[in-house]
Amino acid sequence: MMYDEFESERLLDSSYKREDDNENPLRPKILDEYIGQDKVVNQLNIFIEAARKRHESLDHVLLYGPPGLGKTTLSHIIANEMGSEIKVTSGPAIERSGDLAALLTNLNEGDVLFIDEIHRINRNVEEVLYPAMEDYCLDIIIGKGPSARSIRLDIPKFTLIGATTRTGMLTSPLRDRFGVILNLELYCEKDLLEIIKRSSNILSIPIEEEGAIEIARRSRGTPRIANRLLRRVRDFAQVRGDGIITSKLADEALQMFEIDKAGLDKTDQKMLISIVEKFNGGPVGLDTIAALIGEDRMTIEEVYEPFLIQRGFLQKTPRGRMATDLTYLHFNRVRRD
Repeated sequence: MMYDEFESERLLDSSYKREDDNENPLRPKILDEYIGQDKVVNQLNIFIEAARKRHESLDHVLLYGPPGLGKTTLSHIIANEMGSEIKVTSGPAIERSGDLAALLTNLNEGDVLFIDEIHRINRNVEEVLYPAMEDYCLDIIIGKGPSARSIRLDIPKFTLIGATTRTGMLTSPLRDRFGVILNLELYCEKDLLEIIKRSSNILSIPIEEEGAIEIARRSRGTPRIANRLLRRVRDFAQVRGDGIITSKLADEALQMFEIDKAGLDKTDQKMLISIVEKFNGGPVGLDTIAALIGEDRMTIEEVYEPFLIQRGFLQKTPRGRMATDLTYLHFNRVRRD
């Protein structure tokens, strides 16, 4: 019964939850503290150092990848490294052109404007963003009808950082105005292990190496999930053990949350087993899968599929999704002829 309390939350959901506010003390402040994403960090180090040497603002940056990988954290790190203030908003929050104009005119020279979910920005607002990104100015219409006139208002040079989980939904004119485009990928277990050790040290959570490995293995390549599982396993260890997270206690806790050794939860298992047993491994259309697990197409594509495809459990084909040999092996199933 204890798991039922957590089931509606889905521990392995990489999207932001209110409980993730506890992440703030865990977030690195500078690039040297950032673990993983080596290619992205190395590129940012060069771009930031070059901009500082020229005493210029950094080029506009687009960060894309699945949720929970550190796009917001990186935006704050960029601002810190540039010695700039950061203003944070999101695409859906900017409803009108005036909202964007108010944000831009309140920036100071060299500030960073971070827009999360930039793919959801209103198209009319996006038109105002183009001259702001290119020429650091705003084109404002004063008046209505025949007497209306346009004036150009200069704004301070700034760096726009956009974050998105769906680059395909960005318009080409907007995407082309970013000078730096960086892809954040799912983390390997080694980097997740280091993140868990760092977080447990900051939160003063006693944890053994093998216990940290158990959590890292089941964190779906996502730091946000790793930190969330660490806190939940800590609770379990304090109630069922002596407070120290061992391999045995971590395994018991994660089994109670119905997260298996590969990091698959009940929803993942239901989806994969259905493809195997009801459709002989596929191919299966996305709409059919959505009906099977009671989720919409976008959630499946954004939340479930990236991990399952990267870890080799699911294959995406033009005809639909197919279960791989690894899926059959994992669930001890045999293919039917």
